Amino acid sequence: MRDDSTDTIRLTELFFARDEEALRETARLYEPLCMHIALNILADRQDAEECVNDTWLRAWNAIPPARPAVLRAFLGRITRNLSLSMLRGRTR
Repeated sequence: MRDDSTDTIRLTELFFARDEEALRETARLYEPLCMHIALNILADRQDAEECVNDTWLRAWNAIPPARPAVLRAFLGRITRNLSLSMLRGRTR
Protein backbone atom coordinates (compact mmCIF):
# COMPACT_ATOMS: atom_id res chain seq x y z
CA MET A 1 0.00 0.00 0.00
CA ARG A 2 1.31 3.43 -0.88
CA ASP A 3 1.91 6.20 1.63
CA ASP A 4 -1.16 8.41 1.19
CA SER A 5 0.32 11.27 3.24
CA THR A 6 3.31 11.46 0.90
CA ASP A 7 1.00 11.53 -2.14
CA THR A 8 -1.15 14.20 -0.51
CA ILE A 9 1.80 16.47 0.21
CA ARG A 10 3.39 15.99 -3.20
CA LEU A 11 0.16 16.46 -5.15
CA THR A 12 -0.98 19.40 -3.03
CA GLU A 13 2.30 21.15 -3.79
CA LEU A 14 1.73 20.53 -7.51
CA PHE A 15 -1.77 21.98 -7.22
CA PHE A 16 -0.42 25.04 -5.40
CA ALA A 17 2.15 25.49 -8.17
CA ARG A 18 -0.75 25.22 -10.68
CA ASP A 19 1.17 22.43 -12.41
CA GLU A 20 -1.11 20.39 -14.69
CA GLU A 21 0.90 17.32 -13.73
CA ALA A 22 -1.18 17.43 -10.53
CA LEU A 23 -4.28 16.49 -12.52
CA ARG A 24 -2.57 13.68 -14.40
CA GLU A 25 -1.09 12.18 -11.23
CA THR A 26 -4.32 12.62 -9.28
CA ALA A 27 -6.27 10.81 -11.99
CA ARG A 28 -3.65 8.05 -12.17
CA LEU A 29 -3.69 7.45 -8.41
CA TYR A 30 -7.29 8.14 -7.45
CA GLU A 31 -9.46 7.42 -10.50
CA PRO A 32 -10.22 3.82 -9.41
CA LEU A 33 -11.43 5.02 -6.00
CA CYS A 34 -13.51 7.86 -7.42
CA MET A 35 -15.03 5.64 -10.13
CA HIS A 36 -15.95 3.08 -7.48
CA ILE A 37 -17.73 5.73 -5.40
CA ALA A 38 -19.55 7.23 -8.38
CA LEU A 39 -20.60 3.87 -9.85
CA ASN A 40 -21.96 2.69 -6.50
CA ILE A 41 -24.17 5.75 -6.31
CA LEU A 42 -25.14 6.22 -9.95
CA ALA A 43 -24.97 2.70 -11.42
CA ASP A 44 -24.20 4.25 -14.82
CA ARG A 45 -20.67 4.30 -16.22
CA GLN A 46 -21.12 7.43 -18.37
CA ASP A 47 -22.55 9.47 -15.48
CA ALA A 48 -19.83 8.14 -13.17
CA GLU A 49 -17.11 9.17 -15.64
CA GLU A 50 -18.65 12.65 -15.84
CA CYS A 51 -18.65 12.96 -12.05
CA VAL A 52 -15.04 11.81 -11.81
CA ASN A 53 -13.95 14.33 -14.45
CA ASP A 54 -15.86 17.03 -12.57
CA THR A 55 -14.04 15.92 -9.41
CA TRP A 56 -10.69 16.82 -10.98
CA LEU A 57 -12.03 20.26 -11.96
CA ARG A 58 -13.43 20.87 -8.47
CA ALA A 59 -10.13 19.83 -6.90
CA TRP A 60 -8.21 22.13 -9.27
CA ASN A 61 -10.46 25.05 -8.27
CA ALA A 62 -10.39 24.23 -4.54
CA ILE A 63 -6.62 23.74 -4.13
CA PRO A 64 -5.49 26.43 -3.36
CA PRO A 65 -6.77 27.80 -0.98
CA ALA A 66 -7.74 24.43 0.52
CA ARG A 67 -4.87 22.26 1.73
CA PRO A 68 -6.44 18.83 2.37
CA ALA A 69 -4.86 16.72 5.08
CA VAL A 70 -5.82 13.53 3.22
CA LEU A 71 -6.26 13.95 -0.53
CA ARG A 72 -7.94 10.54 -0.86
CA ALA A 73 -10.75 11.60 1.50
CA PHE A 74 -10.98 15.07 -0.06
CA LEU A 75 -11.45 13.64 -3.57
CA GLY A 76 -13.81 10.93 -2.34
CA ARG A 77 -16.02 13.51 -0.70
CA ILE A 78 -16.14 15.66 -3.84
CA THR A 79 -17.01 12.61 -5.95
CA ARG A 80 -19.70 11.48 -3.52
CA ASN A 81 -21.31 14.93 -3.40
CA LEU A 82 -21.25 15.33 -7.19
CA SER A 83 -22.71 11.85 -7.65
CA LEU A 84 -25.49 12.48 -5.15
CA SER A 85 -26.33 15.79 -6.83
CA MET A 86 -26.51 14.05 -10.20
CA LEU A 87 -28.71 11.30 -8.74
CA ARG A 88 -31.07 13.89 -7.23
CA GLY A 89 -31.23 15.66 -10.60
CA ARG A 90 -32.24 12.41 -12.28
CA THR A 91 -35.15 11.79 -9.93
CA ARG A 92 -36.73 15.20 -10.40
